[in-house]
Amino acid sequence: MARTNLEPRGGPAESEQDRIEAAYARRRPNERYAASDPANLFMLQETERRLLKLLRHQGLMPLRDKRILEIGCGSGYWLREFVKWGADATQVAGVDLLSNRIAAAKSVSPRNIQLVRGDGADLPFGNGQFDLVGQFTVFTSILDFELKRRVAQEALRVLKPRGLIVWYDFLIASPHNGDVRAVRRREIKELFPGCSITLFRDTLAPPLARLTAPRSWLLCALLDSIPLFRTHYLGAIRRP
Repeated sequence: MARTNLEPRGGPAESEQDRIEAAYARRRPNERYAASDPANLFMLQETERRLLKLLRHQGLMPLRDKRILEIGCGSGYWLREFVKWGADATQVAGVDLLSNRIAAAKSVSPRNIQLVRGDGADLPFGNGQFDLVGQFTVFTSILDFELKRRVAQEALRVLKPRGLIVWYDFLIASPHNGDVRAVRRREIKELFPGCSITLFRDTLAPPLARLTAPRSWLLCALLDSIPLFRTHYLGAIRRP
């Protein structure tokens, strides 16, 4: 998919990028997202388990010979997980719009991981370079559909012909956060027309996890076994 299909920077899309930067600038550190928090730990471990299963079923394992990109990599958590699961750090790259998040990722990630401050709608990579392109809660942070479409186009452009896009994002909106908007199955199909899309529900609803995880891991697992109580989609997107 040629980069020339993208619209030039400026106008509504650029103001949307400014809005995203401002929204993240307002966020403050929250202990709920610490690895030591029982609810956060439960949700992360369940997503890791399902993601590894997805990668196996999609033929992406082992990762040692795969080139991997994460769009909106934040502090690099998932990039480090890919390396932990066997990816070669020299073949792993992350892009994020925010310079402070790239700085945070560099401070805790292997040196060989390529970390770039950049725009997901204009990726600094050539066509067909990656076996796996991941996005974890990026599209719900973009409220402008045109910008979402451009990011989706770029993800497909840098993907190898038989490559895989890993999708992880909210399907249910947070009632307390107006800076994000849930992305449902129909919109994902609009963003990736003609692609093969496999989605299933993941992540126990955070309020339920926070209520039960400190008291009973087993109860958390029982609630998580009911798809209706899960708030995200985890899935795979491939070209036809």
